[in-house]
Amino acid sequence: NIYAGDYTNPILQPWAREIVKANAESELALKHVYTADDTCWPSGVPQAVNLIDYVQFIQLKDRIVIVHERDHQIRWVWLDRPHSQNPESSWYGESVGHYENGDTLVVDTIAQKSHKMSVVDPFGTPHTDKLHVVERYRLFSTPFGKGIETIVRVDDPGAFTKPWKGFAELRQDRGAAQISEMICAENNRDFAAGSTFGTIPVETKPPF
Repeated sequence: NIYAGDYTNPILQPWAREIVKANAESELALKHVYTADDTCWPSGVPQAVNLIDYVQFIQLKDRIVIVHERDHQIRWVWLDRPHSQNPESSWYGESVGHYENGDTLVVDTIAQKSHKMSVVDPFGTPHTDKLHVVERYRLFSTPFGKGIETIVRVDDPGAFTKPWKGFAELRQDRGAAQISEMICAENNRDFAAGSTFGTIPVETKPPF
């Protein structure tokens, strides 16, 4: 697959535009640009919405746990509480949520790390530590099946000239009793050359 973004999009700040342009030119030259999800780094949001593998939403009393099959990435969404005064930055940031109209889960995320692999889409579009993401999840049902509609609003004045929205759908699979193990670090290979690619993040200081 070739992931070449539109670097002429006017919402891109100049520095972000140059990165998207370089990524697009590399992809079109058949030189893949590796981002977080294919180099064993946590994807963060909203990029996690683009992960094509299974995802589970586990409803608990005071939180929702979102579990991605892709490298067993886990998010914690704390319900009906405000953000911390000064949350420490982390891979998935701090997510708080609430329900609207009884059928829509709203998730507000801040304090995500900004690093060399932090992107908001498959085109390698970067973000800064000013990133603020609001996701809205709503169940839907059609003659073809059930699923979750996802609308994402992204605001990052450090990378974009204005906020923007994205849309995705998750389809329910009743045949999947549980998600499988998919450990990226076990298979961190470039199959063509048989050599490792990218770098796996290493925690240099314990976060506790």
